[in-house]
Amino acid sequence: MAIQAPATRPANPRFSSGPCTKIPGFSLEMLNDAPLGRSHRAAIGKAKLKEAIDTTREILGVPADYRIGIVPASDTGAVEMAMWSLLGERKATMVAWESFGAGWVTDVVKQLKIEAETKTADYGDIVDFSTIDFNTDVVFTWNGTTSGVRVPNGDAIPADREGLTICDATSAAFAMDLPWDKLDVTTFSWQKVLGGEGGHGVLILSPRAVERLENYSPAWPLPKIFRMTKGGKLNEGIFKGETINTPSMLCVEDYLVSLNWAKSVGGLKGLIDRADANAKVVWDFCAEKPWIANLANDPATASTTSVCVKFTDDRIKDGAAFAKAVAKRLEAEGVGLDLGAYRDAPAGLRIWCGSTVETADVEALMPWVEYAFEAEIAAQA
Repeated sequence: MAIQAPATRPANPRFSSGPCTKIPGFSLEMLNDAPLGRSHRAAIGKAKLKEAIDTTREILGVPADYRIGIVPASDTGAVEMAMWSLLGERKATMVAWESFGAGWVTDVVKQLKIEAETKTADYGDIVDFSTIDFNTDVVFTWNGTTSGVRVPNGDAIPADREGLTICDATSAAFAMDLPWDKLDVTTFSWQKVLGGEGGHGVLILSPRAVERLENYSPAWPLPKIFRMTKGGKLNEGIFKGETINTPSMLCVEDYLVSLNWAKSVGGLKGLIDRADANAKVVWDFCAEKPWIANLANDPATASTTSVCVKFTDDRIKDGAAFAKAVAKRLEAEGVGLDLGAYRDAPAGLRIWCGSTVETADVEALMPWVEYAFEAEIAAQA
């Protein structure tokens, strides 16, 4: 018996986890105000960069005494800047439950070679934060982009900690409520939740992080693009739009367009509500179907942006091959692009449900996931 394809298709089939889908209604004409061919150090360039920093602070609710800087090399560059500049003053605790967090462990343990304890959890779980010594410097991801799990809140991080918290929040910022008083360094790239173009990172420093920068010099040399101090004082220009290297003013304009859209949908609360609604569609679908499940084992830690699912049907002979075939079929149908699980993650699908995704498109996608599943089960038989 032929398997019937769903009648409704997502209007936008882009569910990539980065770069993520553009804001609804995006067109290149929205970038016409970009100061192309102008120096980023000219008045207009500085004004655009400062506007990006100020609007980021406004939407995310970043405290006035925290610094926000635009830095090179996306979120990776921002995390590396923080680790190479700040770590080594005391013991570190490296916390990982997915591939990117594991990468930060490698950099600290094998490259910087500082004293560090490593705490890990399997895909689908997070480390128990009550077991972490926050008198050490703690490096962790807020939301596991490749594992579909997140830190539910900052309650376990003590206010009177002696160490710094360095948080990779790239797939959390703008879609989750971050507790700024518990975070000393926060990084993200705007190509995630706001669907901006890649290549630029954002680095947010608390007063405690600034104090460390001004009173501690690491034992290793720092590349120019990592240096945040001059003569023992913070280079304040970085946090006013005077970037370390040349930024793309086209990408900055794109970020500004996304920030203004964010304000139009209700700011941070509106962005969080959109991601929550999208994730709920996938969660409800998994709850109704016996052959698919959320990779997150605890609903309290389930991601609302990078929602990872696994196939659980006993008829599946080769889980990795089956999941790839489902993703390939969805792409061939033009209903779901870039849905394959991350290469290091367990076999399954990864459905980006961030704030730029329309809930109606997630609702239209899920019947197609069932269609592709049934078609691959039949093909396997």
